[in-house]
Amino acid sequence: MEIALIADDTKKELMTQFCIAYCGILSKHNLCATSTTGKYIEEATGLQVEKLLSGEHGGEQQITSRVAYNEIDVLLYFRSTQPSVTYKEEEATLLRMCDIHNVPVATNIATAEVLICALDHGDLDWREIVNPRSDYNRRRRGMNI
Repeated sequence: MEIALIADDTKKELMTQFCIAYCGILSKHNLCATSTTGKYIEEATGLQVEKLLSGEHGGEQQITSRVAYNEIDVLLYFRSTQPSVTYKEEEATLLRMCDIHNVPVATNIATAEVLICALDHGDLDWREIVNPRSDYNRRRRGMNI
């Protein structure tokens, strides 16, 4: 499965701790993250993370694009809980794309734990059929089906 990780500045430590706790499960999947989040996770866990641009330089848009092409199966997006006077259009677009393409999203540690446990139990295996980059679909293309 393809898992995207994003953490606002105030949540990077929490995301890192989450990835340490669930390193065994996450190691079985492909991870991508915005630049700084990915760097923290790699350094703390040893997990291989594809690092995209930083959030403010287009990393969220890169993940949004992957969601739109059904190349992301799960999104863990630990957002800031601080009140903000600015509207983050990129965040709204990303979450809307996840809704359109039925990509499970966790925006806090409680829902992230539920999704990771479901992933480990095989409850999200239906995403393998949807994702064109999945092993399931690579095997089917190799069989010319």
